[in-house]
Amino acid sequence: MSGVIVTDVPRADAAGVAALARYGVATVHEALGRTGSLGPRLRPIQQGVRVSGTAVTVLCWPGDNLMVHAAVEQCREGDLLVVTTTSPCTDGLFGELFATALRRRGVRGLVIDTGVRDTEELRTMGFPVWSAAVCAQGTVKASAGSVNVPVVLGGQVIRPGDAILADDDGVMCVPRDQVAAAVEAAAARTAKEEASRAAFAEGELGLDRYGLRETLSRLGVRYVTAEEYDRDGTPS
Repeated sequence: MSGVIVTDVPRADAAGVAALARYGVATVHEALGRTGSLGPRLRPIQQGVRVSGTAVTVLCWPGDNLMVHAAVEQCREGDLLVVTTTSPCTDGLFGELFATALRRRGVRGLVIDTGVRDTEELRTMGFPVWSAAVCAQGTVKASAGSVNVPVVLGGQVIRPGDAILADDDGVMCVPRDQVAAAVEAAAARTAKEEASRAAFAEGELGLDRYGLRETLSRLGVRYVTAEEYDRDGTPS
């Protein structure tokens, strides 16, 4: 396999990407119609961190991190590195030395669909990572891959320059031409949730606020007393 390194990819609007970080992954995911999630496989090595950035994508061979080295040169302030491999791999393709180089270039974090190591050092230095595995297994630097080409993680196509949002709930991708709409939709959903939160704090039930009693009735769910239940058994 030969590869390419694309050097001049367009990036999502920086202000819009930064605005996404005001909202959680769950909120933006729901606001966009439950789209964009990279699934449960990618987990944070730290807690209490939320970042957003523009994707610099990397496609490596399993057990080989040559193209991560190549990708560092293509990174700039506000980017977030996104790494995957041509077939499944859990080797530790990324560690503290990479993070040191990336932080110097203003990279906000890493999303990697394979293994990462030096996790204690990464947490200490405050470089956030979401990975599919933690593994001390080392790698080689011998195989050609690609940088800044479309890649697939968690069933989602990520294109270079797309916005990536990550927090304790996982990772999601917002296509670069949808960032402004995502911010607007997330703000509207947040306002709606704040109103619901205030109502719940006053004692209102979700059954009433969301009109769910009608849904229960339509589905044939009945309210019965304990005596009726004991006498008649579980309703069919």
